[in-house]
Amino acid sequence: MSIESRRHFMAKSGFGFGSMALSWLLEHNPAQAAETLAPRAPHFSAHAKSVILIFLQGGASHVDTFDPKPVLTRLDGQSVPASFNPEALNLQFIKAAEAKLMSSRFPYQRYGKSGLEISDLFQNLGQHADDLAIVRSCYHESFVHGPALNLLYNGSILVGHPSMGSWVTYGLGSESDNLPAFMVMTDGGISGRSSKSFSSGFLPAIYQGTVVRTEGSPIMNLALPAYIDASEQRTLLNGINGWNREYAQARSDDSRLNARVANYELAFRMQMAAPEMTDISHEPPHIREMYGIDDTATAKFGRICLLARRMVERGVRFVQVISTDWDGHAECDRNHRENSRKIDKPVAALLGDLKQRGLLDSTLVVSTGEFGRTPIVQGIRGRDHHPYGFSMWMAGGGIRGGKVIGETDDLGFRPVQDPVHVHDVHATLLSLLGLDHKKLTYFFQGRSRRLTDVFGDKDFSSRLLQA
Repeated sequence: MSIESRRHFMAKSGFGFGSMALSWLLEHNPAQAAETLAPRAPHFSAHAKSVILIFLQGGASHVDTFDPKPVLTRLDGQSVPASFNPEALNLQFIKAAEAKLMSSRFPYQRYGKSGLEISDLFQNLGQHADDLAIVRSCYHESFVHGPALNLLYNGSILVGHPSMGSWVTYGLGSESDNLPAFMVMTDGGISGRSSKSFSSGFLPAIYQGTVVRTEGSPIMNLALPAYIDASEQRTLLNGINGWNREYAQARSDDSRLNARVANYELAFRMQMAAPEMTDISHEPPHIREMYGIDDTATAKFGRICLLARRMVERGVRFVQVISTDWDGHAECDRNHRENSRKIDKPVAALLGDLKQRGLLDSTLVVSTGEFGRTPIVQGIRGRDHHPYGFSMWMAGGGIRGGKVIGETDDLGFRPVQDPVHVHDVHATLLSLLGLDHKKLTYFFQGRSRRLTDVFGDKDFSSRLLQA
């Protein structure tokens, strides 16, 4: 073929190559074809359709909450036995040669027909033991808050990756036309570290979480100014959206403008729906009492948990609830006692309320922190970070409760039975929602990305669903 013929062939077929590439991208990246929150079918039959994630930020001590250790109690105050190889414990702030064991100051009780052992910190939650599946063998590799939070929320120690809520919303869309699909509440402030927990990362911006305030206007800048009526707002919104779409046409690789257009439209509809959702004044007195809303200690988290129920009731796909300040480096027992006083009754009320309304079967409730805490003392009765073995619990979403999965050693250092990595937790969570974690992908920087990266092969959802 002559040079001229080759040039003619390439000129004629170039658009065809481009179309083929575009077709491949759209097939592998449905969100790039249509960045919407329209409901999407799961990969297979789902057990749950929504998630409430209760996150104990800072890291709750597993040996003080859900992992009883009678041997640790017997060896309280002693050095770590040589059989546990103290030099290989990878301690952060404690010298292995000086490490002393510290037992829990909270007794464990057996609850329910299952006899599940739970510490006295969670006596109210214990009333729902037969609905809980406690995983006592979780682990990962990072003992620093930032990377550990990224792992739990985003599946990577690196920043810039989408959060669980964003992945779930990307995979399933929204069931509500008038509320965000992914909503976030916290009993403390939103720091830079916390904000990454609901980021959409490299997914289109439309899948990021929306922070809901529990007092005052539920969402910043949502209320219509007094000097603008609805018709004027609609005219203004049409103009702004038209300019944004025109601007976006020349910047097809930037998802932020399309997300902004969608958010403006959603905000317009939310101006009626969001205030109604957050208005708990019509909830009956027994519900307010159940959540502890009129008790100073439990009022704030009680309101958050009640709003979480109201959200899933209205079709919100993923609700993220953050309890802050479980970082018990000093006086860990006091820290945990104060925090559990705030959340135990509200969380138990949430489970009971969901169950009595027939919502627990379709709502997966998950509670964890970014890691556990050391079975050895730090400073004045404190405990250091411990990612090498910790606990989490799940309920609802088809789970048959009253069971324990996995086990740590006699002192609570590392898993010795059924170790469950964070990637396995993510694969399991997605599976209960009907999503195959290997198929829920997004093409970014040359490869198909997923919440579980190239891991997550231990999906233990079948064990959660078994009687």
